[in-house]
Amino acid sequence: MIYLDNSATTMVDDRVLETFNKVCKNYPGNSNSLHSLGIKSKELEEYATEKISNLLGVKPSEIIYTSGASESNNTVLKGVASKYKNRGNHIITTPLEHSSVLETCKYLESKGFIIDYVKIKDNGLIDIEDLERLLTDNTILVSVAYVDSELGIRQDIDTISKIVKKHPKCYFHVDATQAIGKIKVDPTSIDFISMSAHKIFGLKGIGLLIKKDNIKQVACEEEIQQYVDKKILIDEKDIIKYLILEILEYIFEIQGKKMEQEDIYFLINKDEDIYLENIKTLSEKFKTTNIITEELSKFQKIVENIFEEETTIYLSNNKRKSLRRAKYIVNFDYGIGEIEKYNINRTAILINIEQKVKIESMAFEGISINNVNIQIPDELIEHFGRMMEKINKNILYMSLVNQKQELARIKDRIKEDNIHILNLIGDKGIISQEEFKRIP
Repeated sequence: MIYLDNSATTMVDDRVLETFNKVCKNYPGNSNSLHSLGIKSKELEEYATEKISNLLGVKPSEIIYTSGASESNNTVLKGVASKYKNRGNHIITTPLEHSSVLETCKYLESKGFIIDYVKIKDNGLIDIEDLERLLTDNTILVSVAYVDSELGIRQDIDTISKIVKKHPKCYFHVDATQAIGKIKVDPTSIDFISMSAHKIFGLKGIGLLIKKDNIKQVACEEEIQQYVDKKILIDEKDIIKYLILEILEYIFEIQGKKMEQEDIYFLINKDEDIYLENIKTLSEKFKTTNIITEELSKFQKIVENIFEEETTIYLSNNKRKSLRRAKYIVNFDYGIGEIEKYNINRTAILINIEQKVKIESMAFEGISINNVNIQIPDELIEHFGRMMEKINKNILYMSLVNQKQELARIKDRIKEDNIHILNLIGDKGIISQEEFKRIP
């Protein structure tokens, strides 16, 4: 018999069957069990994972075992849609995709997501210009098959990836089922990769999903990374906004609650841009926004000017009553000692913005977290620490400018750190790149 349907599924290699039978017979233990057979199974699993990671050029931690590419595709589409819906509701794919992608997109469309299908040119390749046109700040995922199962068309994944990466909030998913084992697949620029064993002489019901470790980054770190990559100055308004959002997203995730069903409370008296920008952005994520302030009349006018009509805003100067029922509180400019005397809900999450944060100095002192029942884990604190390391140099340069140190000395420091600065902001105003170049 001559078998000619390998694109649909391959015949199982004899060596695969032999290994499968051997493992089933000699390693019956659950790899999560602590007995000797379980430990042996776990060791074998880790050995196999390491071999796969070396073959594919990914980390063992990036490998997720599935029942096949269909489950991998479903996991990516529904997972990204669920996890990152606060960023946007737009997904881009192609009309050439496997049904596990197309049908899942139809399902997501019924749930309110916007699905766009990039145009296909006469040669079977996607229209790159159309893809660029479709991508927006609201796009959270682009899903493209590496090789078409019907036509054998090989998409230009490198070019597509470069275009997608211009949008840091958007992830790139590639169904590489028909590519793995036939052509070299470079995972470097791809966030998610789907594949199945039965396309490469393996058993049916076995698949992989490669999920790059950087997917653990959420809004905050990704936004800051944009600035770091471009090596420009970081506006602390953005830093604070995304740090607060990340803390809240993390808390809601471990609580199993939905942000849009809860109320947020802000303690604020000063109408500085740094505070108002944060309130406006964060209020869009919650059911209602409550502003607790002593300056009711002033903030009534501000609210009317900067908030959309459909946003539900409540103003109050009764801290005692409001804080008693509040579950999620962001304190901008009240001293900790001042609010500790009020009867705050014992299960409330209180995020305190350090008082030294001022837009004029471009300084960022950080965020302190106070909570009762929810323990913020060390890894989240470390996460913030890593981000702060990325921005400290920029803050240093601005500090040097404010201290009126010679620009030539500052330029030398920047050269030493191999940082490209677009401009510096200090008490001397903005120093542009061109001015900076002229400094001897």
